[in-house]
Amino acid sequence: MVNQKRRSFIASGFFSGIAGWVQASGDTAEMQETPQEIKGPFYPITPQKDKDFDLTRIAGQDGTARGTVIWITGEVFDSKGDPIEDASVEIWQANAEGRYHHPHDPNPAPLDQYFQGWAIVPSGSKGAFRFRTVMPGSYPASPGWERPPHIHFKVMKRGFVELVTQMYFPGQSLNETDRLLQRKEPAEQKLMIAEVLRDKHDSFYYRIVMERA
Repeated sequence: MVNQKRRSFIASGFFSGIAGWVQASGDTAEMQETPQEIKGPFYPITPQKDKDFDLTRIAGQDGTARGTVIWITGEVFDSKGDPIEDASVEIWQANAEGRYHHPHDPNPAPLDQYFQGWAIVPSGSKGAFRFRTVMPGSYPASPGWERPPHIHFKVMKRGFVELVTQMYFPGQSLNETDRLLQRKEPAEQKLMIAEVLRDKHDSFYYRIVMERA
């Protein structure tokens, strides 16, 4: 199952066209580094064999994750605008109901036994990566604080500073009151909010810029 999904991923040909879209959306000659953010309390600690790019299915199970299926595509660069090949791009997130697959998550929302929840892929030769997942739900972080939909990223590559950050979605009203996002400068907030890719409401683009060690 895992190998079949990986072959389908490679065969999809999504890498072609991303570079042209990025060039059209802005100059990549000089890039501001992606802001660091806290890892959060729900970093995955439960072992799982299936950590491939498709979080909507788990190898060996017939069901699919609940929620709206989305695609996250992106690229990893250094601050000079050069793509970073073979970086380890890791994500984890809440399911569509706002619940993490983590034993310490107090959210009473239901778990989704078919949602993978955690994935690791390498960036390609042009720094590109892609994930298939579901739109994460919002959830209460504390009294008076509802966290907006977001995805956690950890990106690693020898010779670069490890990057831990969070990606937010455009058009979410909870972005305006999120205590983590709002403590960033406006320019930093912009770097942490994904862009809709080619006007497809189910596809988002996220640019990651790493600092050299």
